[in-house]
Amino acid sequence: MTPPVSRRGDTGDAVTEIRDRLGRLGLLSPTGSASESSPPTFDDAVDRAVRAFQQERGLTVDGIVGAQTFRRLEEARWTLGDRVLTFRAGHLISGDDVRDLQARLGVLGFDVGRIDAMFGRRTDNAVREFQRSVGVDPDGTCGPDTFRALARLARTVSGGSAAMSSLRELHALESLCSGVADKVVVLDPGHNLDDDVDKVNGARLSRSAITGDLARRVEGRLAALGVQVLLTRSPTASQGGDEGQRATFANATAADLVLSLHVNSVASAVPAGCATFFYGDSVAGTGSTLGARFAEMVQEEICARTDLVDCHTHAKTWDLLRMTRMPAVRIECGYLSSPHDSQRLADPAFRDALAEGVAAAVVRFFAPVENS
Repeated sequence: MTPPVSRRGDTGDAVTEIRDRLGRLGLLSPTGSASESSPPTFDDAVDRAVRAFQQERGLTVDGIVGAQTFRRLEEARWTLGDRVLTFRAGHLISGDDVRDLQARLGVLGFDVGRIDAMFGRRTDNAVREFQRSVGVDPDGTCGPDTFRALARLARTVSGGSAAMSSLRELHALESLCSGVADKVVVLDPGHNLDDDVDKVNGARLSRSAITGDLARRVEGRLAALGVQVLLTRSPTASQGGDEGQRATFANATAADLVLSLHVNSVASAVPAGCATFFYGDSVAGTGSTLGARFAEMVQEEICARTDLVDCHTHAKTWDLLRMTRMPAVRIECGYLSSPHDSQRLADPAFRDALAEGVAAAVVRFFAPVENS
């Protein structure tokens, strides 16, 4: 069941749960913002604590506890050894304890893939391999015996899990750098509904319509180069799945790359520019090396072809970036709420330039590396 969205001023059971989880993380004092006789309220102190948590965890810092923030609050309460961990196809266990398990196995040289705090198939294989190496029943279940074996070895081995993960990604790059032809790229036109509509030059523009049009233009350019392009929704559809469902789609297709296209819109007319995001977790000290590499290329190509402000690349832990097994980036192609950006985005020729930049970055990413 999806928890209700909670924000400043709300009360109720969901707010009680949010306050309790923030308190357990040391982000909210148990006293001072709500009396025992009054119902727990999402007040200024809770808002500040939520924003601090979102900043730390690489989420959108808006002070709103939606599905992603609520789930991360749940994940953050687990430490390694609190519960039995095992692989569940279709319903992966996630949490800080899984992240710590992946980090420890990575330090010991077992291939868990990306440290993403999700107990997936690759983590299951690494656990079984570890269990065989220490004489524990290789059933893939992390119970007391496996935890004790990890604890014993943790005293003698430390450091290197993030570096090992990065090296494995760079090794995978060798097989990717064979040219753009025959690669599989998933295009994700962001924004599910036409609920963010702005008037530009008398025309009504929606974020989902713009990203759908951009996806169509990028698809045409990549298909002409021999790329197999798959879309998470039709460019003309107004609604698609949530980020988790779109990540599942990308993983099921065994795509080589994921591109999520977005357009921002905020209450202020001041923010403007283009930014690109990749998976990176500052708490775990890990992320996607290839995602960061591709994000830089996208940012460079778009900024070279347009007059959008360069807002640079940033690490985030959004579901689509974290849950995909291949390099994935999210591109914010400007602000519909900015007079400058909205005028540009309303121009088909400008959207062509954006699409050209994205396609050029894809070609660069897959280009064979020249040996010097």
